[in-house]
Amino acid sequence: MQQSLRQQQIMALARSAERVLVDELVATFEVTPQTIRKDLNELCEAGLLARVHGGALLPSGVSNMGYEQRRNMASEEKRLIGQLCAAQIPNNSSLFVNIGTTTEAVAQALLSHQNLMVITNNLNVANILIQNSSFEVIIAGGVVRHADRGVIGEATADFVKQFKLDYAVIGTSALDEEGALLDFDYREVRVTQAIL
Repeated sequence: MQQSLRQQQIMALARSAERVLVDELVATFEVTPQTIRKDLNELCEAGLLARVHGGALLPSGVSNMGYEQRRNMASEEKRLIGQLCAAQIPNNSSLFVNIGTTTEAVAQALLSHQNLMVITNNLNVANILIQNSSFEVIIAGGVVRHADRGVIGEATADFVKQFKLDYAVIGTSALDEEGALLDFDYREVRVTQAIL
C-alpha cells in the first residue's frame, strides 16, 4: 500500500498514543471526518490499524496487549469510570463483574458499599472485593487465563447462566461502528453473552 504523508503521520500518532480518534485527527489535519475515515479504513484494510468506535487502534493480532500495560493505560479515566459506575449500584445488590482493568477500577470503587453479592470470572476483582467482609464473592469456575487471571470457557458460561442478578459490569476491548462489543478471546465472548 502506498501511504500518503497524512496516513504516515496518522500511523506515527497511533504508535505514540496506541490509538487515534477521528475528531482529533480532523482537528490536527484540518480535513473532513470523511477524509479521516477513508484514511483509517485504508490503513485498516492494509492491517496497519484496527477500527474501533470513533477511531482506530494499533492491531493486536490474536493476542491482547500486556495486562500491566493495559492496567496502567488511562488509569485516571478508569478510576473515574469506576466511581461513576459504582455510584449507580445500591447497597444490598447482586451483580456480575467480568474481566478487565476497567472492571477492576469499578471493584475498587465498590469497596465502600455494603452487603453486595458479586459473581465474577476475574480473580483480580475477587481479590479486591474480598477486602469488604460484608460482600459475598462468588468466583465462576473454568479455565484460568494466565495473562490476566480471567476465568473463561464453556464451564464459566454455564456457571453464569444459573444466576439472575440486579446488575452486570461488563468490560470490553472495543466497540464496532454499530456499537457491538468486541473482544480478543472467543471464550471470553461466550461468558459475556451468557451474562447478557
